Amino acid sequence: MIDASAPKRSRQIASDRMTLALSACASNKADETKRTTTEFTSDAALTAKVKSAIATDVGARTAAAINIETYRGVVQLTGFVGTPDQASKAEAAAKKVEGVRSVKNDIRLKR
Repeated sequence: MIDASAPKRSRQIASDRMTLALSACASNKADETKRTTTEFTSDAALTAKVKSAIATDVGARTAAAINIETYRGVVQLTGFVGTPDQASKAEAAAKKVEGVRSVKNDIRLKR
């Protein structure tokens, strides 16, 4: 006598094996591109401190022209300034802020 449910059971076993294989590939590690709430808050505070340092050292008008992004202590400066001196002073001001791990200076000069 042939079991009529055998093909169905075979498909179920195959499906279960596939599910098990895929779940084995998944990791319990946290996504390394995501920040914790503490990291996000720390980066936001660092951004504000860098903006303030640039305003103090280079001037409020220059600080307003520079966008600051911070990710896990790495600060990226973007925007447009009038002179190379303003760009280098802004980078120097950012580097001296406590908690800044590194600075990426992508500031461009106005033509």
